[in-house]
Amino acid sequence: MDERTPSSPTSTAQPPVTTARVFAIAGPAMLANLTTPFLGVVATAAIGRLGESHLLGGVAMASVVFDCMFWLFGFLRMGTVALTAQAQGAGDAPEIRAVLLRAVLMSVVIGVALLIVQVPLSTAVFGLLGGSEAVTGAAKGYFAIRMWSAPFVLANYVLLGWLVGQARPGSALALQIVINAVNMIATVWLVLGLHAGITGAAIAAVIAEGAGCLAGAVVAWRLLGGRLSVTARTLLDRAQLSRMLAVNRDIMIRTAALIAAFLFFTAEGARAGDNTLAANAVLNNFMLIGAFFLDGLANAAEQLCGRSVGAGDRAGFTQAVRLVVIWGFVFAAAVTVLFVASGGPLIDLITTSPQVRETARIYIWLAALAPLCGVMAYAFDGVYIGATWSRDMRNLMIVSLGCYFAGWWLLKPFGNAGLWGALLVFLLARGLLQMARYRGLLRATFTGPDATPASLPR
Repeated sequence: MDERTPSSPTSTAQPPVTTARVFAIAGPAMLANLTTPFLGVVATAAIGRLGESHLLGGVAMASVVFDCMFWLFGFLRMGTVALTAQAQGAGDAPEIRAVLLRAVLMSVVIGVALLIVQVPLSTAVFGLLGGSEAVTGAAKGYFAIRMWSAPFVLANYVLLGWLVGQARPGSALALQIVINAVNMIATVWLVLGLHAGITGAAIAAVIAEGAGCLAGAVVAWRLLGGRLSVTARTLLDRAQLSRMLAVNRDIMIRTAALIAAFLFFTAEGARAGDNTLAANAVLNNFMLIGAFFLDGLANAAEQLCGRSVGAGDRAGFTQAVRLVVIWGFVFAAAVTVLFVASGGPLIDLITTSPQVRETARIYIWLAALAPLCGVMAYAFDGVYIGATWSRDMRNLMIVSLGCYFAGWWLLKPFGNAGLWGALLVFLLARGLLQMARYRGLLRATFTGPDATPASLPR
């Protein structure tokens, strides 16, 4: 079964897609994104107060590894959002339950597999990163404990995706806040109160993810009315299992390409020197601010477009795309203006190094353009995920990565400015390529008698 046509939807009555519905989903997602950085600040501050730089470096190194590893398995959230929303749009309650169980089983299998390979994985990864002996030792100690949170983290991805897929972003936000709050409280208590060092920080992460998983399971159980009511035949439906695996495989490959792009950006910045690397890290925080808003809108696109596909509601689908793109440009323009107008003071707030401040000011105008260049990429990522156009999203991401490397090669004489220019090319390529493919996929997905030539959102 082609992932472009998940079913043969027959149009069913759906509530109109409005700005209010978009922000009912995007708003909580934006808030969840904004609360996440506080977790890193608290952990860094707690470890930093121990007064040993190798411990802080070890936690920072291990955290990067976990960020990339868990990001790679983000398909568990994205795929679950799409398949749940489509089942909801089709009014298929048994399939909504089955999606949850299938995805949870997949998360458990992956989580256990990670635990089994954690020792060789740790040796290989930290060997490649090449930190000092003290930093690497601290990182491995943190990694060995925090890895036990992996099954909980992946299950939480599924639970969050399942809640968002049913347009329950408030519950998803509450779950995210529980995880972050427990993590921050447990980190302070274990590291500073019980003097457990980085071991305490790692244990805090396990406790937080476990608490979040338990809370999410309770919420899911209540939403299911205290019963699963899924037959083995429905759960193990071969076509649905194959489709889920195909969608998740494609999203995983797409995410791996995205991770490669940002790791390459970091590596090239490091080759340019410590000041340039630090300046790029400062400016990357600005990009993240814009991404928080755009990613929230992408969440809305995943749910609304997925539900519209399940219901065969072409009008609702195109309206969701239109609103997400429009509001994406509004937020991106606001963030860009903020950076242009207040970039200098913001840089000074983040770093006290005169050299880093001076270097960051040189490239701030390029970082300020990132939200505007990335609007279409974020919006259409959400659209493609919701519609489960995952194969095309995967292929277009790989082409975009090629554009990124080509741009870097052509702009290499401009040094770090060329590196930032290549990143902007990457963002533009992702969005424009997906927009160009949108027409054909829309026609292929909504093949009913009302299928007429599609117009792009405007």
